[in-house]
Amino acid sequence: MASNTDRATLAGGCFWCTEAALEELDGVSEVTSGYAGGHTEDPTYREVCSGNTGHAEVVQVEYDPDTITYERLLEVFFTVHDPTQLNKQGPDVGTQYRSAVFTHDEAQQETAEAYVEALDSDGGYEDDVVTEVEPLDTFYRAEEEHQNYYAKNPGDAYCSFHAQPKIEKVREKFGEITA
Repeated sequence: MASNTDRATLAGGCFWCTEAALEELDGVSEVTSGYAGGHTEDPTYREVCSGNTGHAEVVQVEYDPDTITYERLLEVFFTVHDPTQLNKQGPDVGTQYRSAVFTHDEAQQETAEAYVEALDSDGGYEDDVVTEVEPLDTFYRAEEEHQNYYAKNPGDAYCSFHAQPKIEKVREKFGEITA
C-alpha cells in the first residue's frame, strides 16, 4: 500500500455488487473482495456461503484520502445498501450478507460509529440501522474468480439485477466523484 493510501473494509451484502459500485469512485485505486469477521481461518467461498464460518462477504477498498475521504466512502457505502436489513441484502440471506464496517484504526472506529449513530437518529429510516462496527481482525482475499466479478461477467443475470442498479445509483448521486 502506497503511503498516500488508506484502506476501508465494508460488508454490505454480496461482495460482487459492493465491489462494482465502489470501483466507480475517483480516488479508489483497488477494491478486493474477501471475507472478514468470522472464526474460520482462510475460508473458501463455499464455506462462507454455508453461513457456518461467521465471516461476512466484504470488500477492502484502497483509496487516496486526499481525493476521497473515509466519510465520503461511508456515505457511498450506505447509499448502495440497506443498513436496516439484518443479515440480508436483497435476495441474499444469512450472516455472511450482514451490514458491517470493519475498522482499521481508532479514527475509523470513531468515525464509523458516529456515522451509524447519525444515520440511525436522522437518516430517514423507518427501521433501526443494524450495521455492525468492529475492528478488523483478519481480511481473507476471496478466490480469484470473485475479483472484479462484475467487470468479468457483465452479462450475469444476478449482476444485471443487483450490481447494475448500485452502479447507476453511484453515478447518479455521486457523479462529481466518479472516475
